[in-house]
Amino acid sequence: MIRYRPETGCAALADLRHDSLIASAPPAERWLLIESHTPWPRQALTALHRETPQLTPAQLTLPQLTPPHPATPQQPTAAQDPPSAQPQTAAPQAATPAQAGVPAQAGVPAQAGAPAPAGVSGRLGDEVVRLCRRLGYRAVLIRRYGRVDRTRPRRWGIVDSRPGHESIRWGELPTDEHLLDVLAGRDPGTVSHEPVYLVCTHGRHDACCAVRGRPVAAALAAAYPERTWECSHIGGDRFAANIVVLPHSLFYGHVPPTRAVELAKQYDQGVVVPDLLRGSGAFIPPVQAAQHFARAAGHSPALGNLLPQSVEELRNHHWRIVLASTNGQLTVEVSAHLDSVDARLTCAGSTPSQIRRFELHTLTT
Repeated sequence: MIRYRPETGCAALADLRHDSLIASAPPAERWLLIESHTPWPRQALTALHRETPQLTPAQLTLPQLTPPHPATPQQPTAAQDPPSAQPQTAAPQAATPAQAGVPAQAGVPAQAGAPAPAGVSGRLGDEVVRLCRRLGYRAVLIRRYGRVDRTRPRRWGIVDSRPGHESIRWGELPTDEHLLDVLAGRDPGTVSHEPVYLVCTHGRHDACCAVRGRPVAAALAAAYPERTWECSHIGGDRFAANIVVLPHSLFYGHVPPTRAVELAKQYDQGVVVPDLLRGSGAFIPPVQAAQHFARAAGHSPALGNLLPQSVEELRNHHWRIVLASTNGQLTVEVSAHLDSVDARLTCAGSTPSQIRRFELHTLTT
């Protein structure tokens, strides 16, 4: 077994190759956040990153739940995988969907997700999966950075990232079964106007996420302890450290600890940070690409700017996208291509691989 080394991990190699962040945000229009006081259940983790990239956001495969373990008050959570640990799963990076004909990266198979656990938890898992698929939720497991006060109730969160519908609601989660009430709308929770920062630290899926994610989570938690959560796999291992800013579903990649707080402050000011932005999961990849090229051309990085007005799919993976800008409407034409690289896109991946690249053709006002 090859011992993991940060300098040769997938994220470090992606840095050396200068892999583009453009339009790499996976689909995420709605989120279901599930707090855990104990180490994340392996079965739930396995299902969480086994998504179907060819499907639309409303059809994503979501986690199978396992019953929570009894909690002991005032005990810290068990340590995550040590930095030297070899990732234990060979699952490939989650890719954006082939919605609107976007070519998916090679090596990302369509999977229906792991079977639900046997017994009561299996029936519960099946029902939660069915509801999440129907409602279009992307589920992630979350926990606080550092020591966890297990005397505090677990929480659930529902996030709507659709443009014009951005919202966050929180509630208490006494049991996993209560998720059925949440998804059925019987527990509406409480509206929150505080943003949420998810930092992927899922070392069991890819060691780079933990090695690079933990220092970023520490920096954010020191400045914004109530807004910051560690989370399970969100896609884009080679872009670690990854942050998702909710409710706008902004995916940031290759975030160093020294810039983590900057992202939060800029979000509070209503703007994005373009050089670290992978895109918004509320939009399909061609729209993410069009927004990137528009910002690179000098258009405002404000959150409410550059919303898509129309998306026209042309031939050969080309799109014509009309964006609403503060300077008037923009028409952007982009195309997507697959580049072959002799590299692993995850620490447990194989070679050769393919990386999707977007190209700008025209940008007119």
